[in-house]
Amino acid sequence: MTESEEIKFMQEAIKLSVINVEEGKGGPFGAIVVKDGKIIAYGANSVTATNDPTAHAEVVAIRNACNTLQTFQLDGCDIYTSCEPCPMCLGAIYWARPARLFYANSKEDAAAIQFDDKFIYEEIAKPIDQRQLFTKQLLRSEALEAFVKWRDSNLKAEY
Repeated sequence: MTESEEIKFMQEAIKLSVINVEEGKGGPFGAIVVKDGKIIAYGANSVTATNDPTAHAEVVAIRNACNTLQTFQLDGCDIYTSCEPCPMCLGAIYWARPARLFYANSKEDAAAIQFDDKFIYEEIAKPIDQRQLFTKQLLRSEALEAFVKWRDSNLKAEY
């Protein structure tokens, strides 16, 4: 893919972020998924519109792309997002396994307008018992049954 094509796709993700703000649909974030030089999915932040804290632009675009491709991985795809992904979106991107990721605004740019993920990055790095969110492990030995069944299953789709 040429740099001019990469720029064209990034401009599309940025355009989604601007339109999203202008239409009052959510935060200033847009993302697209590209495969074989064609846009196959779009996503814009719709957290407040859908009352879904996971409806970030990248997650929406990934869901739409996987639906379009009828697969749970984005092999051979590129993701273009108007801002450096937050920890949740970065995790989702890694799980989706695209070939490449491109972003425009930085996480510092996002923090400057009160979209600051620093707290989450810091919390993830802490031992569980030092995090601000109370977290307690329960019934591990009972829960391991599902893991054993998964390990031994002939019905599973590996990912």
